[in-house]
Amino acid sequence: MTVSIQTSLILAAAAGLAIAAGFAASVPPAAAQAGQAAPAGAAPDQCASGAQQSPVDLVGAIEGKTPPVGFNWFVSRSGTVTNTGATLEVDIRSSGSLEIAGQTYELKGFHFHTPSEHTIEGRKFPLEIHMVHESAAGALAIVGVLVQEGAPLPQLDPIWATTPARPGAAEVRFEIDPFRLIPGDRTHYLYEGSTTTPPCSETATWIVMASPLSASRAQIESYRQLFSSNARPVQPLNRRYILKSQPFIPSSPEQSREPVRLERSERMVHKGP
Repeated sequence: MTVSIQTSLILAAAAGLAIAAGFAASVPPAAAQAGQAAPAGAAPDQCASGAQQSPVDLVGAIEGKTPPVGFNWFVSRSGTVTNTGATLEVDIRSSGSLEIAGQTYELKGFHFHTPSEHTIEGRKFPLEIHMVHESAAGALAIVGVLVQEGAPLPQLDPIWATTPARPGAAEVRFEIDPFRLIPGDRTHYLYEGSTTTPPCSETATWIVMASPLSASRAQIESYRQLFSSNARPVQPLNRRYILKSQPFIPSSPEQSREPVRLERSERMVHKGP
C-alpha cells in the first residue's frame, strides 16, 4: 500500500512532523502527458476540474522529512529532437532513471517552457526544463529546472541546432548528459501535482530544483523565436504541502548518483484552508 506525499504530511503533522512519504503507484499510462495532446481513450481532462494542478508558486517553510531521491542518469547517444508545434521535446533512450523512496522512474526525455511555469516566491524565470520520468506502473516523476539569463549553457547548443524549424523530428547525433541540465546544488522542492499540458492528469510527483541554471540571452531568444510563450499559469495550491530539501552539493560524480537522503531538518509549505 502506498501513501501520497500530501497524506503523509498530514499524518506526520499530527504526529509531531515525523514525516513518512510514499507515492501513488496506481495511475494511468502517461504516453502523451509530457507536452502533447491526450489521445482518444486517455485519462479524463482535469485541466479545469482538478484540485492538485501544476505548476505552483514555491513558497513558505515547515520542518520535516522528505523521501530519498537518487539521480541515476547516464549519457545518451540516441534519441530524437522534435518540434511539436507547441514545444521542443527531446526523447532519449537508455539514459537511466530517478529513484524516489524506493520507486524507480525511467527517464523518457525532456522538454522546455518559456517563461518558466513554476515560480519561487513569485519570481518567474525565462525558461524551464521538464525532465520526464515514468515508472513501470505509469506513474510520473518530473524534474523541473529553472533557467535564468546569464552565462551560456553549452548543452543547449546542439539541441537548438538540431531542432527542426517546422513541426517534425530529427535524430540526435550528439551526447546528452542529463547531469548537465541540472544545477550542482541538488536542493529541491517536492510536491504532488499534475502534468501542465492536457489532460493535466494529477499523477505527477514534482521535483523542482531550488537553484536555477543559467543560459545566455541568445540561447533563450533562439528558443523564443520558435515558441514565444508556452507556459501554463500558476495554479492554486489548495490543501497541498510543498517540501524543500536540505542543501545538498555532491562531492563527486559518484555521489551525485546516490540517493539524496534528506532525513534531517527540512522546509515545507502548506497553503490553503
